[in-house]
Amino acid sequence: MAELTHFNESGRARMVDVSAKASTERVAVAQARVLLAPATLARIQQRAIAKGDVLAVAQVAGIMAAKRTPDLIPMCHPILLTSVDIGFKEEPQPDADGLCSITITATVKTTGPTGVEMEAMTAVSVAALTIYDMCKAVDKAISVTDVYLLSKSGGKSGLYTRTSCRPPSTSNCSG
Repeated sequence: MAELTHFNESGRARMVDVSAKASTERVAVAQARVLLAPATLARIQQRAIAKGDVLAVAQVAGIMAAKRTPDLIPMCHPILLTSVDIGFKEEPQPDADGLCSITITATVKTTGPTGVEMEAMTAVSVAALTIYDMCKAVDKAISVTDVYLLSKSGGKSGLYTRTSCRPPSTSNCSG
């Protein structure tokens, strides 16, 4: 297990010093799922939600969130992002609980001394919350679930790819 580096000698929180780290290309991919009623997904697809084009607004919100991550997460470094791409995969076939889903994926890139995992995770989280916000008038039971890092590359620790995840009820995932 890696050593925690966000504490100083006194045990107080600190921002990690990355000044000696090499600048490398860094990429992180994260995802989130939004579970919703079939009628709500149909309204999103038909652009029949009163607040506007839900996925277009969620896409912009996700990009903006990635850029604002250091304003939200106290120890994150402000980084120059070179790319943020938000994608959506709609699953119109209801699951065993009668719910449809939208899977949101964010790919975030930079060249620098620290990674962009938090930017990718923040992007999918805010995009998912935006979908909820825009649709809550018609479906208050919408759930945001399965927010996690899919992969990251670059830096000293190299490549990480998520290999498995137990069912959400156990919430024990391994990489």
